[in-house]
Amino acid sequence: MIFRPGHRASSVVLVPTLRGRGAPAAIGAALLLLTLAFVAREAPAQDLRGTPGSATAIEFPNSRILPQPPAPFAGTINPSARESTPAWPPTLGAPENAPNVLLIITDDVGYGAPSTFGGIIETPALERVAQAGLRYTQFHTTALCSPTRASLLTGRNPHSVGFGAVAELSTGFPGYNAIIGADTATIAETLRRNGYSTAWFGKNHNTPPWEISPAGPFDRWPTGLGFDLFYGFMGGETNQWEPGNLYRNTTRILPFEGRPGWNLTTAMADEAVERIRELNEVAPGRPWFIHYAPGGAHAPHHPTPEWIARFRGQFDEGWEVIRERIFANQQRLGVLPPNAVLPPWPDTLPRWSSLSADQRRLYARQAEVFAAYLAYTDHEIGRVIQAVRDAGQIDNTLVIYISGDNGGSAEGQVHGTPNEFAFFNGVEIPVEQQLPFIDEWGGERTYPNLAVGWTWAFGTPYQWTKQVASHFGGTRNGMAISWPRRIADRGSIRHQFHHVLDIAPTILEAIGIPEPRSVNGVAQRPIEGISMLYTFGAANAVAPSRRRTQHFEMLAHRGIYHDGWYANTTPPTLPWQSSGHAPEDVVNGYAWELYNLAEDPTQSRNLAAQYPDRLRDLQQLFLVEAARYRVLPLDNSSLPRLIAPRPGPSAGRQEFIYRGAGTSLQASVAPSLLNRAYRLVAEIEVPAGGASGVIATHGGRFAGWGFYLLAGRPVFTWNLLDMERVKWEAPAALPPGRHSIAFEFQPDAAGAPVGRGGTGILSVNGQVVARRTMARTLPFAVQSDETFDVGLDTGSSVYDRDYRTPFAFTGRLERIVVTLGESTLPRSPAR
Repeated sequence: MIFRPGHRASSVVLVPTLRGRGAPAAIGAALLLLTLAFVAREAPAQDLRGTPGSATAIEFPNSRILPQPPAPFAGTINPSARESTPAWPPTLGAPENAPNVLLIITDDVGYGAPSTFGGIIETPALERVAQAGLRYTQFHTTALCSPTRASLLTGRNPHSVGFGAVAELSTGFPGYNAIIGADTATIAETLRRNGYSTAWFGKNHNTPPWEISPAGPFDRWPTGLGFDLFYGFMGGETNQWEPGNLYRNTTRILPFEGRPGWNLTTAMADEAVERIRELNEVAPGRPWFIHYAPGGAHAPHHPTPEWIARFRGQFDEGWEVIRERIFANQQRLGVLPPNAVLPPWPDTLPRWSSLSADQRRLYARQAEVFAAYLAYTDHEIGRVIQAVRDAGQIDNTLVIYISGDNGGSAEGQVHGTPNEFAFFNGVEIPVEQQLPFIDEWGGERTYPNLAVGWTWAFGTPYQWTKQVASHFGGTRNGMAISWPRRIADRGSIRHQFHHVLDIAPTILEAIGIPEPRSVNGVAQRPIEGISMLYTFGAANAVAPSRRRTQHFEMLAHRGIYHDGWYANTTPPTLPWQSSGHAPEDVVNGYAWELYNLAEDPTQSRNLAAQYPDRLRDLQQLFLVEAARYRVLPLDNSSLPRLIAPRPGPSAGRQEFIYRGAGTSLQASVAPSLLNRAYRLVAEIEVPAGGASGVIATHGGRFAGWGFYLLAGRPVFTWNLLDMERVKWEAPAALPPGRHSIAFEFQPDAAGAPVGRGGTGILSVNGQVVARRTMARTLPFAVQSDETFDVGLDTGSSVYDRDYRTPFAFTGRLERIVVTLGESTLPRSPAR
C-alpha cells in the first residue's frame, strides 16, 4: 500500500498490490477500499488554521471519528538538528468563531412559577435571556431528575441511556440500569474532543449510585463523561447549608466548615464566575462549555434570610387566587395560546377557604421560602451570566436556560414538611408538629418542602406534578435561549413542540460540529434528538415543529405525542401519597385519555370516547416507540425497585471492617442497617483522662444513627426523622485501656417488612449495659446527602444535644466491624 504523504490514515489513498494473491485478496482489498471510502465520507477534511507545523497552528478535526489519530510529522528529521526542520502537531481547536455554551437547568420548577412564564416569582436572569433571545412555551422534560439530565447530556431518550427512572430506582434492564454507556457519549465529550474547555457545576444525578465511592470507578463521574472540571453534589439533592455530598472532581470537600452563613447556591456561582474569568484570561481564544445545574428549587428549600424577607406576605391570598393570577399573566404574555383554558381545581386537594388559620399561616410561609429559593437561585445564575458579559463574551455565547428538570415537587405532601426525608420514609408530619418550625423554615434546622397545593398552583395552567409523565404538569417546563450574534428576532416566543433530548443536537448544529459516529474507539448509537436551530430565525417563528412524535414514560405513567394529538394514561395513584395501589396489569390496566392539543392545549377535554380509533392508533404507536427506545418492560412497582440488588462494593456483603478515621461513604456503598438484624463491634483504646467522640455514624440531623462516646459513656442513637430519638447509653464512662463495645439489634419476629421494630442491646466487654425496644425503625432511607463516617462525623450530627460535628474520636480506634443479619424484606429478584 502506498500512503500519500501529508494525509491521515482516515483519508489516505491506498493502492493495493494484488499480484499472486488471487480473487480472495482482490475482494478483501475492495472491501477495505469501500470501508475507507465510507470513513472518508464520515470524516470531512480537517480545518487547519495558521501555518502548518508552527506553534500557533490550530486544527478543528471536523470529524465523526473522535478523537482523531495524531497527525503525521510535517517536518524533516536528519542526523543533525541543524539539518532538520521542526514542526509542532497542531493544537486541537473548535471551529473558527465557535460560540461558548452556557447550559443552565434548574430543579423541580413548575411551568407557572417563574415570572418569565407568567409566575409571580421574579426571575430577572431568565427574563434577560428571553428578552435577548427566545422563550419556548412547549418544551418538555421527563417528569423526574435523572432521566431529564441523561437526555440533556446525551441527546437521546432517557431509557436509551439507562435512565428510565431516577438512579435510586435502577434495575437490571437496559432502559433502567442507570448506566450511560460508552456508545452514547455526552455532548461534553464531543465538545472536548473538538477543542472546547468543559466544566460542570452543581447537581449530578447520573452516576450509578454504587460507583459513588473513593474506590470509583470514575469513568461515569462528570470527569469521566467529558468534563474537565466538576464542582457539585453527587445524587438527587443536598443540604445547601451543610452539603454532605459535595465534590471537587472526585474528591469530597466540606467548604462550609467554620463558615457560618455559607450557602452552596452562592458558593457554586462563585466557582463558575471564577472559572469564566480564568478561562478568559488564560485562553481567551478557546471556547468553553459550562453545564450549570444548581440545586434550586429542589428540596431542601434553603435560601438566605434576606431573600425570604422579600416575599413575606405575598402568598396570604392562597393557592387558588395565585393560580388565577398566574393564568392571567400567561395569557397577557402570550406564553399560552388564546384558546387555553384553566382546568378546575382538583377535588383531591383542599381549597384555601377550607383551611384553618394555622394551616394558612404554615402553608403561606412554605410558599414564601420556596419563592425566595427560586428567586435566589435565579439571582446567582444572573451573576454567572454577568461574568460572561464582563468578559466581553456574551455576544457569542449560546445561553440555554431551562426552568426546571420536571414539574414541581409533590414530595412535600398535602401539608408540606420541615423534613423531606419523612416523605421518603412514608411519614406525613401533622401541621401541629410543623408549626414550631415556622420561624426557622429554610434555615439549617429544617430540610423543607412545600404543600402540594402550591406545587399545583406553580404548575399553572397544567395538571399534575413531578413523577407524572402522562400530563404536562409533570413534563412541561419553560425555556429561554439567547445568542446575540445569531438570534436577531429577540424577545420573541416560539411554540414548537420540543423535548430535552433536542438540546444536544441543537448545540452541535449551532457550533458546526458533526455528530460523532465513533468516540474513544466505540461506535456510537445515533443521537435521537432533533435540532431546534431552525426555530432561531424570524422566518420560522411559526414553522411546524420538526419533532412530530415523542413518547413519555415514568413509573408506568405514559404519554405519546404525534402531530398535535396527545394520548396518555390517567394517574391511578396520587404522587404525594405513599399509600395507593397501582394496577397489577401494568400494560393494559390503565385508563387512557386523548387530547387535541391545537384546540385544547391544557389537556382539559378528554376526547377518548369520541375518537376511539385515534386513541388505539396512538396506544399502538406508544408500544412501537417503547420497544424502539428500551422503555420495556414497564414497571409500576415501588418497593421491589427500591430494594432491587445492584452491583458495587457492598453487593452481597455481610461483613464490613473499617480501621481508623475517615471513610465518608454514600449510602449506596455503605452497610445499611435498615430492615434487618445487625451487629456493630468497635475495638478501641481509651487513653488516660478518658475519651469521647464518634466511632461510626450514618446520616445526620434529619435521619440516621450514631455510635459514639459521650463524656466517656458508650451511646447508640437512632434519629427517627428528627421527630424522635431512641437512645441506648451506658451508665458510666469507660476507664483507660482496651475495650470492646458492641451494639446489636434484632427485629421483632413478626410485623411489617419495612420499618419493623425490635430490641437493641448495648454491651461493653461482653456485659450488657443498656437494653430497650424500638416500636418502629426507619423503613426506607437515612439522610441521603450525608455519609457513613468512621472516627468522626462530617456534615450534621444525628443529635445536636449530644455533640456538634466533627466530634472526632479522641481515643484509639483499632477497628469497627459491621455484621448484617437476616433481612425483614421479601427477597427481590435481580431486576
